[in-house]
Amino acid sequence: YYPCLLPVVSEPCENAVLLRYQSPQEIQDGNVKMQLLFNMDLEINHVKKSSWKSTMFNWSELTPLGLWGRSLGLQTENSQFLLEGMPFRIFGGSMHYFRVPREYWEDRMLKMRACGLNTLTTYVPWNLHEKERGKFDFSKNLDLRAFLSLAAKNGLWVILRPGPYICSEWDLGGLPSWLLQDPEMQLRTTYKGFTEAVDAYFDRLMHYKKGGPIIAVQVENEYGSYAKDPNYMTYVKMALLNRGIVELLMTSDNKNGLSFGLVEGALATVNFQKLEPGLLKYLDTVQKDQPKMVMEYWTGWFDNWGGPHYVFDADEMVNTVASILKTGASINLYMFHGGTNFGFMNGALEADEYKSDVTSYDYDAVLTEAGDYTSKFFKLRQLFSMVIGQPLPLPPMIESKASYGAILLHQYISLWDVLPALLQPIKSELPVNMENLHLNDSIGQPYGYVLYETVIFGGGHLHTRDHIRDRAQVFVNTMYVGELDYNTVELSIPEGQGFRQLRLLVENRGRVNYGLALNEQRKGLIGDIFLNKTPLRNFKIYSLEMKPAFMKSLQHVSGWSTVPDYFGWEKGVVFVNGQNLGRYWKIGPQETLYLPGPWLRRGGNEVVIFEERTAGRIIQSVDIPYLGRTQYRNKH
Repeated sequence: YYPCLLPVVSEPCENAVLLRYQSPQEIQDGNVKMQLLFNMDLEINHVKKSSWKSTMFNWSELTPLGLWGRSLGLQTENSQFLLEGMPFRIFGGSMHYFRVPREYWEDRMLKMRACGLNTLTTYVPWNLHEKERGKFDFSKNLDLRAFLSLAAKNGLWVILRPGPYICSEWDLGGLPSWLLQDPEMQLRTTYKGFTEAVDAYFDRLMHYKKGGPIIAVQVENEYGSYAKDPNYMTYVKMALLNRGIVELLMTSDNKNGLSFGLVEGALATVNFQKLEPGLLKYLDTVQKDQPKMVMEYWTGWFDNWGGPHYVFDADEMVNTVASILKTGASINLYMFHGGTNFGFMNGALEADEYKSDVTSYDYDAVLTEAGDYTSKFFKLRQLFSMVIGQPLPLPPMIESKASYGAILLHQYISLWDVLPALLQPIKSELPVNMENLHLNDSIGQPYGYVLYETVIFGGGHLHTRDHIRDRAQVFVNTMYVGELDYNTVELSIPEGQGFRQLRLLVENRGRVNYGLALNEQRKGLIGDIFLNKTPLRNFKIYSLEMKPAFMKSLQHVSGWSTVPDYFGWEKGVVFVNGQNLGRYWKIGPQETLYLPGPWLRRGGNEVVIFEERTAGRIIQSVDIPYLGRTQYRNKH
């Protein structure tokens, strides 16, 4: 089954695109042609190969399966890495198993090897592995052990970055939202409520990582940019060591946070995109006679709703990588393959204002969101082939994408018709934030929407006192009145006779994943809302987390009607066969959603769209993504 993309805010096309199937002979001929093409790039740009002799490194014999019975592991000595006593350099790339369908893991790993990399780097998302306190999930797409084994099979070492905080443009930096039930919670500190939860998680996690291809483990992540507790990094380091971690420990920070994120016994590494003069030498000021490593060389950048699609010039990128390698340093490309923030898992930034991240994590990385090659891949492949001085494996064939043309949506149902049939409200005198709702075995609601409903008499002035997180649509009975968010904190409610229902449909757009505001990431209504200076009371609260069971139950609700013949699509969420592809929003930049082929079925496939405002009848499937108008980052 081919992957396809669902654009939800594009113009309808008149003709569906037909999918042409290739004959076996055509496919065979295509393989030959592709191999010739891929071999050609090895003949290019070798004129300056002699300049690399001093920094060349052939790692072809240093593979996980070849050194499976290793005893020394990765060590540091006299400013270089040693692997089983032999000089070693890390040529790494980041890929997150939780952002890539399991069926595609191996394809992406083979492309890493074909690019000349020897190490895979991945974060571990606590909020997926322990969605409910004390209930752990390492199955299916979260099977970390299978992911590590597959890396070893394909000749890749692994640097594991288990957090507990991972940043990664991921909701709350990978921390579970149920931690915020505690009103006194101090995340990323030695606060007892936090460390007890980390200990329980690490107890389970470390069973899944022991052995195999792991050569290094990172202690937390960019703590120098947070640095609220001088004892915290030592706590995390000991939490790893006490659970049997014997691999080389590392930290990871940008230049400004480097000296604040150190911990004794861990190698400091640095993160950046632009190689400023003296930046790598700056590592010598915080640690002497140690190998230099760039843990995150940013190959692109992430996007926020309402902004541009950021791209990073391929030539500038590869020239910077070449400069890093010529110093003899090791490097990890963040990202080699970004993947997708499926579901509601995107993070957000909060500097001058709150900005949530888009669904795509394409990142303008070395491989596209769908795993396709970019010019960055071939330029890096040429570069690494010169450094290694050995032929590289042939890149795997490109996977086909499908366009199924226009898809007609047949039926719709109003949220107001769904509520009484499927959802039981929680009754509360006061507004309750999402995390503290009595749901999911008392761990609250982590993601999605919450509907707050109360009764008012008359109209007037509605004021939020900045207690909306993050965006609310306001209705009187079923009539749309307006929206409230960080910038719009007041609204006029029209006058009317008798008692009426005031409804606030609040969306959690994603928790901030970086910066000093992590402890303030509770969502929904986080305090009183006022009508004519009187706080609203006596709420019915409906949870709209949109879990698979809820989506499946929609099939049995009566009241579905024929979709009106008008064109719409403003903002919402797309589900295909129960899988949450993520959010769309007409403000862009992203206009297509990635649909992996393994999520499709033979025959009929069910598409359900939760549209907040104006629905349409048609969506398009295309074989080329559109992630928005581009803006170059750090171009010079």
